[in-house]
Amino acid sequence: MTQRGRASGRPAPGSRGEARPRGGERPRPADRPRADLSARRVRLRAVIEPVVTAAGYHLEDVSVSRAGRRHVVRVIVDGEDGIGLDAVADVSRAVSAALDAAEEDGTELLVGEYQLEVSSPGVDRPLTLPRHWRRNIGRLVKVTVAQRQVTGRVVDADDTGVTLDVDGATHEWKHVDLGPGRVQVEFTRLDEVADDDLDEIDDADEPDDDEVEGEQR
Repeated sequence: MTQRGRASGRPAPGSRGEARPRGGERPRPADRPRADLSARRVRLRAVIEPVVTAAGYHLEDVSVSRAGRRHVVRVIVDGEDGIGLDAVADVSRAVSAALDAAEEDGTELLVGEYQLEVSSPGVDRPLTLPRHWRRNIGRLVKVTVAQRQVTGRVVDADDTGVTLDVDGATHEWKHVDLGPGRVQVEFTRLDEVADDDLDEIDDADEPDDDEVEGEQR
């Protein structure tokens, strides 16, 4: 996707204060920035998640970080069958409009300027939910089972568990018994990896304009 940028000239409404711990104690100065970012993340997710869900996709993550004097809001979205670049661009525009509307209604989001980045998850995304495993049927994964590392190919996956082919033997495990899975990139099978997944592998260390839909505010 093409990186877009615009400065609205209008800072987001400022925070009017965070809740204090019980007993009237103020947070320690070292803890306050982390608490502020966490609270802002919760507020942002409350605005963003309904928009992503209405578009037919899943909100995988919302993160807030500082980049100089502004914040960077990163939104990760995905679908049952993945999500294409055009769809990511559509979701980005919808999320941007929702954030604008929330600001106009007086919802406290972030102080000052921020940049919005919407992208799809890469192949290095941990497999933690049933839909993550379903999307990776046929791929080689590494996962922790009963405190040991297991590498196998995903044969089947549903809402109950996962079936792996480990060295020619089939094993079934419940989701509750599995740690986060990691897809193993097989260079002899690159033709089976989606083009946008390959782009994210190539650009893992230095994202370019095709990785995210970004909007500077």
